[in-house]
Amino acid sequence: MNGFGERYVIDTNALSQLGKARRASTFFLEHALIPEEVMHEAAGFPDIASLRDNVHPTTPRVLHWLTEVLSTVPDDDTRLIDLYANLGGADPLVIACALEGQEYDSQFLLSPEWIIVTGDEAVRAKAEEFGLRVLSNSQFATLVDESGNEALQS
Repeated sequence: MNGFGERYVIDTNALSQLGKARRASTFFLEHALIPEEVMHEAAGFPDIASLRDNVHPTTPRVLHWLTEVLSTVPDDDTRLIDLYANLGGADPLVIACALEGQEYDSQFLLSPEWIIVTGDEAVRAKAEEFGLRVLSNSQFATLVDESGNEALQS
């Protein structure tokens, strides 16, 4: 934490494991961002419409960062993305969105920390390679749960 807030970029596996109640929490709705491709992968969720305000669009700058991320992946490495097997399409975009958000917010004196939430080890490793902090799905679920308890206590 940097004291100026956090923005959590949510991977598909995290989004599905959080469950509908946590996704509807005030904490999630105020702090979580969902890359467009993650939303595409989550199209069948019953609460998908309520998550639309949390979408992080795939902008030209996100695509710039996507090329930066993918340029560090060897041609024969399919851990992060394997398009032939239709696996990991959103994974590099999760990292690119966090990097784009971090870059954009760096212009502000009091900028939030951009954090990836994932249960995917390849995403974790690549995000950390780019200097991003990563939380596991369970660590983020605990934050969501604790924020609800604090709201009830105040």
